[in-house]
Amino acid sequence: MTNTITATKAPFRADHVGSLLRPERLHEARKNLKTGSISATELRTIETEEIKRIVDKQIEAGLELVTDGEFRRSWWHLDFLEHLNGFEGYVPEAGYSFHGGVETERYNVRNSGKISFSKDHPFIQDYKEFHEIVGGRAVAKQTIPSPNQLFHPEIRNVEIYPTVEEFAADIIQAYRDALQAFYDAGVRYLQLDDVYIAGLSSTTIKFDSDEDRQAAIDLALEVINGVLEGKPEDLVVTTHLCRGNYQSTWAFEGSYEWIAPTLLAKEKVNGFFLEYDDERSGDFQPLAHIPKGGPRVVLGVFTSKTGELEDKDAIKARVAEAAKYVPLDQLCISPQCGFASTHHGNKLTEEEQWKKLAYIVEVAKEIWED
Repeated sequence: MTNTITATKAPFRADHVGSLLRPERLHEARKNLKTGSISATELRTIETEEIKRIVDKQIEAGLELVTDGEFRRSWWHLDFLEHLNGFEGYVPEAGYSFHGGVETERYNVRNSGKISFSKDHPFIQDYKEFHEIVGGRAVAKQTIPSPNQLFHPEIRNVEIYPTVEEFAADIIQAYRDALQAFYDAGVRYLQLDDVYIAGLSSTTIKFDSDEDRQAAIDLALEVINGVLEGKPEDLVVTTHLCRGNYQSTWAFEGSYEWIAPTLLAKEKVNGFFLEYDDERSGDFQPLAHIPKGGPRVVLGVFTSKTGELEDKDAIKARVAEAAKYVPLDQLCISPQCGFASTHHGNKLTEEEQWKKLAYIVEVAKEIWED
């Protein structure tokens, strides 16, 4: 597919967020690397073979876009962030709390120096190899964490960055450089995954006042739009807003009501991936803030947390309901999140994953080609 087609059509009527269940072979290879029974080179060979397999599987499912399943990562975000200059990985005293008393594996990043994008960031070479595997058979989508993930309060080092404004300025520049590096590597469809923004619209995240919450929302918009300023015109960038996805559990609940007038209305992306797979997501009314004829809205009305296939008529009814606020031609469908935001994966089988993706393609064709 040409870059022009990519820029015109992405996000696609049937899309998916990015991560896919890691096969047992890959889990075993990572364990073997830790014990020293295989080398890093041997692990990479196995990763490459499995990426080739899942690229074929996505194409077989009828998808117009493919991802590498995030198979070279352990986490949807930390592997990217810890390879930015000015950050380091570490083991905190506690992980993040998820529904049902689930605590995530203890690992995070923290600010350790001045921030910039490294020209040697491993994700660039990873994408080049992935793009070659795809070979033009579909659009090779790249996912990275949103810059706003770095605004969790425990990350910034106030001795290095006394003010949040200085911190934000260097993050914006680092991400601008990252987008250009990905573009030069061949990326034309890039997704920014953002749990932080979804948290700003949740009662789970407490603020001292409504003014403080709005200030955080305003800063999040400033950061994203600052990153996107001057991006290549044929680079499609989307934002995925997620309320947490860890071994089929979740972190937040609440509608997009608080962030919609600012972020959904003014974020200069080509599309929003929004979580709408259950009652935690609220209704579709916040979508009214999205400009008509503006960003595409990818409704995450399928769940990646279970293998059960959703009722087709119910999905069509939900899309029709959303179309009261955003024109149908501006809508797409997908799972609400990836199938394995971390290496642990959600609680369903690979077979169920592939069936669900193929089912989404089938439903999309019925909605938009009827």
